[in-house]
Amino acid sequence: MRFALIEQACNRLALLIVVLFVPLWTTLAYTVVPSTPLRFRIRPVGRTVVMDGNILLQINGALQALSLVIAFMMFVGTARSALFDQRLVRAGYPRSCLALAKCTALLMITAVVAAYTTGWMRLFWRPEQSLVLAAGMFSGALVYGGVGIVLAAVVRSELAGMFLAIMISSIDLVLQNPLINPAADSPVVRFLPAYAAVQTSVAAAGLQVVPVSCLLLGSGWAVGVAALGMAAFTARTRSHHPPVATNTAATDVEQTAPVP
Repeated sequence: MRFALIEQACNRLALLIVVLFVPLWTTLAYTVVPSTPLRFRIRPVGRTVVMDGNILLQINGALQALSLVIAFMMFVGTARSALFDQRLVRAGYPRSCLALAKCTALLMITAVVAAYTTGWMRLFWRPEQSLVLAAGMFSGALVYGGVGIVLAAVVRSELAGMFLAIMISSIDLVLQNPLINPAADSPVVRFLPAYAAVQTSVAAAGLQVVPVSCLLLGSGWAVGVAALGMAAFTARTRSHHPPVATNTAATDVEQTAPVP
């Protein structure tokens, strides 16, 4: 886990995006977009809220920024450590420990970035439930962190991985933005990865009701995508070479160098 966190800390571009892009995008979304009231349907609680358009766009934009940065961080970290992970596996290190370390690093990074984003949004307006808002941000970013791990197993280029993450998150969140899509409450959006995160975040912003079903749905999406990512990680680190038989007589005379 320490190596996984060090790998993320060395990703200066991702850190720069977190520190500068997330606050810049959320600030512009709140200050530039008009505060025209918009209706948003929260299906899990069966209620429709009327909220300022700039607040709705800021929530949607914050989720998109988090999705992109966490997906990019996990993609780059997993792709760059692939050779090191393969060497550890071939040396006998358990894949389960490597997978657990990556999942733990994903949880820690996502929690920190989600709390940072929620705190920045509180500078502009006060949500009804700040902790639930942070939980919505956390679940959405967690899903796309798993997407980043999956992309690292099937895509070699960092540019291609970033492009795919942008396209997936853009389609997902643009369709749920009532300012862009008047049919954002369509039943079809329930099948999108960030649906639970959007519903949870908007409910936390304007209602005192905790959408438990959305939190469970978001957790289910996160666990499912993370499991898919771990399966892809296991397949990628599997050794395709048969083990080399050792000569016991030779090993008494010469010592082999230890595998790092």
